[in-house]
Amino acid sequence: MTRIAFIGLGNMGGGMAARLVGAGHQVTAFDLSTEALERAAGRGCTPAASVREAVAGAEAVITMLPAGPQVRAVYEGEILGQAPAGALLIDASTIDVETARAVAEKAAAAGYVFADAPVSGGTAGAEAGTLAFMVGCDEARFAAIEALLAPMARAVLRAGDHGAGQAAKICNNMLLGISMIGTCEAFALAERLGLEPDKFFEIASKSSGQCWSLTSYSPWP
Repeated sequence: MTRIAFIGLGNMGGGMAARLVGAGHQVTAFDLSTEALERAAGRGCTPAASVREAVAGAEAVITMLPAGPQVRAVYEGEILGQAPAGALLIDASTIDVETARAVAEKAAAAGYVFADAPVSGGTAGAEAGTLAFMVGCDEARFAAIEALLAPMARAVLRAGDHGAGQAAKICNNMLLGISMIGTCEAFALAERLGLEPDKFFEIASKSSGQCWSLTSYSPWP
């Protein structure tokens, strides 16, 4: 059992924290939303009144926050110097590469191990524990990071050094966005040509047009 502080219990974080509880870890959680904290408590997390309270005594800290400015503010103002020395710090937010590298540098200077580890898989993956983590970290630290993320994941992949996880996520999102646009346009064209959407789905999902955007995240009712 690892003592984990989980910061950020939104659409993704709530399910992720619950998976860690289910794996037998002791999870102390914090979010600015009282409702999110209450949901997390109902799923086995111990609510904290602040980030500093959550990270006190933690062996690992996982953050799932909206964007780079929040990540930088939370780490610089409330985690570094507050979490026990040597704690493993993992940011699973989707942020810019520059911020990830800046936080990693500050974390290392303060004596912490840090990884950027954004995810793919959406809320369904967070609930099911089938996320794909793209990790930027020192190679020697990857095994420990992989073990901690395993209860939430179907795949934990090291992309490279600090910031590489965020670079991989940005590129993956670009590819996904392009395929989503193409999927939407294909359905629109099918409609204009008089092809039933469900029939087009049946055919395309078994043909060369098959992609995640079509079969797992279809834009058509």
